Amino acid sequence: MSLMSPRSCGLAFLFAASLAAVGCGGDEVKYVPRPANSGAKASLPPVANVPKKPIKNGEAYTVWGASYYLRSPVHTKEVSRKKLSITGYITKTNLGEAPACAVHKGGKADPENCKPPIPAFWIGDTKDAPENETIKVMGWASNFAQIYDAIAEFDKGKKDAEHVDTFWQVKVPNPLPAKGAKVTVKGDYGTTFSKSSTGAEADPFMGMLSYEEMTVAEPASEISTLPGVKRKPQK
Repeated sequence: MSLMSPRSCGLAFLFAASLAAVGCGGDEVKYVPRPANSGAKASLPPVANVPKKPIKNGEAYTVWGASYYLRSPVHTKEVSRKKLSITGYITKTNLGEAPACAVHKGGKADPENCKPPIPAFWIGDTKDAPENETIKVMGWASNFAQIYDAIAEFDKGKKDAEHVDTFWQVKVPNPLPAKGAKVTVKGDYGTTFSKSSTGAEADPFMGMLSYEEMTVAEPASEISTLPGVKRKPQK
């Protein structure tokens, strides 16, 4: 028969006392169920009021509609690298920015240090749309000399006068793009314009339109021209 040591007896006594203390505790706290809608409610911000803008204006896309589809993973295949018609207002052209060295007859090269931009205009859904809400249109004239020759042809007074760009073989629009005009422009739409010999230009947010043809729904208040070039009144 084995005898417990005094230390073992003390540990056994403390263990038994702890069990007794657990069994003799205070009253048990009862669980009281609460309804799901009780207590403080979460404070959530109001739902954003996102304006619903039209994707199309008749058969043509709006500027917002084309650019929204371009950015959308769901719809990008419907517009990217597709031939589209887009309706909007011309908000800006860069004809007035043509340097004097680039304003001359076609067939004459610009001076070596002359670095003009490629002719372009921008269309938006409103006349005063900011540039970051517009689509840049290029490809309607390869340089300002082509526009110079087009003006000379247009101002002869012949009905439906035309001038074909020598390098890009595209008809320069008549009338020339002018701020304030409401137009429908048809062309290849995507994120880049690559016809320029100076390199590609890109806009992955609004996209870029490579010009093919343009119709005017509302003419501008003034005809467009180049710096130093006077226009004849249009009939």
